[in-house]
Amino acid sequence: MHEITIIITISVILSLSPFFSKYFHIPSPAVEIIFGSIATFFGFLSDHYLFNLLADVGFFYLMFMAGMEVDLRIFTSKKRSVIKEGILYLVFLYVISFMAIYYLNLNKILIILLPMLSVGLILTLYKEYDKETKWLNLSMIVGTMGELTSIILLTLAGASLEFGLGTKLYETVIYLILFLLSMVVLFRLLNILFWWHPELKTFLMPHVDKEEKDIRLSMAIFFVLIAIMLFLHLEVAFGAFVAGIFINTFFEHKQELPQKLSSFGFGFLVPIFFIYIGSTFELKSLLSTDLVLNTLLITSLMIGSRIIASFVFINTLNLKEISLFALSHSMPLTLLIAVATIAYHSQSIDHFTYLSFILASIFEVIFVMSSIKIINSIKN
Repeated sequence: MHEITIIITISVILSLSPFFSKYFHIPSPAVEIIFGSIATFFGFLSDHYLFNLLADVGFFYLMFMAGMEVDLRIFTSKKRSVIKEGILYLVFLYVISFMAIYYLNLNKILIILLPMLSVGLILTLYKEYDKETKWLNLSMIVGTMGELTSIILLTLAGASLEFGLGTKLYETVIYLILFLLSMVVLFRLLNILFWWHPELKTFLMPHVDKEEKDIRLSMAIFFVLIAIMLFLHLEVAFGAFVAGIFINTFFEHKQELPQKLSSFGFGFLVPIFFIYIGSTFELKSLLSTDLVLNTLLITSLMIGSRIIASFVFINTLNLKEISLFALSHSMPLTLLIAVATIAYHSQSIDHFTYLSFILASIFEVIFVMSSIKIINSIKN
């Protein structure tokens, strides 16, 4: 009966969350986290190895889809000034976060958590605003740079949290550098190969595909990269992320592929990950004034640091656009939860801090989505 209750509860949440998301204008991940927490409070969800396994697969698939959102070609097609400003923005973001953590005497792991960027929810803004919107396009470019940085730091942080500062960590850094170099070489070689023989792309992923070769190859690359990460003792999420970049970079002719892969991921696996995250959040903790205050502090620091750093683009964007740009980067829900989970499992942050970040991720999404609508409606 225990397994049956969990299966039925997950099924109900999967079915209902899109309707609640649309009605309350809140992204589905936030709704799924809330439902997961409520279901656990009433005893419908609990710790189970199959539930945990599906949640892990959902997280890796989420990172795979995040990688598919990264288009490496933007770094060659955009002006160098935009790339330079983006790098300067990221530097300021980390410096501001470091100063805030130092003066407020907060946990050092927050140096990685606070400046974290993710383009996942930025994509949802394209559904509501014009694709030619200057601040939104700039947000995607810089967000891509920030997400790549965050993923690499996530890998290093995961190694340091697991092995500590020692030989194992240095080995991991060496493996990571070698892996990155090998990926750069592989990407360049394949770029040349496909340039000389473009027919190979359609051979591997034909336009007319009754056997779903595109999905089969995508999943094969996904699992091979995960296997490599496990062999090298690197963060598995990084391998899934690189697999997504690989698919997006070399098989752009399959324009329907991202939609096919995301339909399965965001319709099944990824929501289970968010439901699981919700199941780890204790509803009764909302009665804690300290938790709420700590959550508001984290939320304020994340949004405030981005607003200050965004003034790097003062010559590119006006004040309204700077505000919208900063807010669009202030809801890294997926990566924030991922790193907070890793840090908590490695005992680098306590349960109180973990709950603060889970709650902050939900607060940010609700506050930012509402604020963007209000600010965007204001005339220049």
